[in-house]
Amino acid sequence: MARSCCSTVAAANLPLQVTFVISAPPTNLAEFSEQLREIQGVIDVREMLASRRNIRVDVVGTSTDDIITVTDAIHDLGVEIESSEMMRQRHVQPFNHFFLQGTEKTDARTADVADEELPTE
Repeated sequence: MARSCCSTVAAANLPLQVTFVISAPPTNLAEFSEQLREIQGVIDVREMLASRRNIRVDVVGTSTDDIITVTDAIHDLGVEIESSEMMRQRHVQPFNHFFLQGTEKTDARTADVADEELPTE
């Protein structure tokens, strides 16, 4: 049943985004990272501080065939795909390091509240 869902999305030509979790030899992470970025459809590669499951690769395609082609190319590099997850939606919030450097104790919930009084404890 899940496959028919994915096929429907692909048939509508909507982008599919999949994150692959890969295990590669820790001593060769930079080399594998470079090779992975050369694969068509790869949009992001993150090297992790771990001995297994140490590379995250984000891939996009418009069909399951596109994703299978990328999967085959990853296997051809000699690394092991530990898992894969299809993304539904992504929410990003910028990191504001200046907020964390303040000397006054501030309630994080008030950071973006303008002209609104919060209850005191």
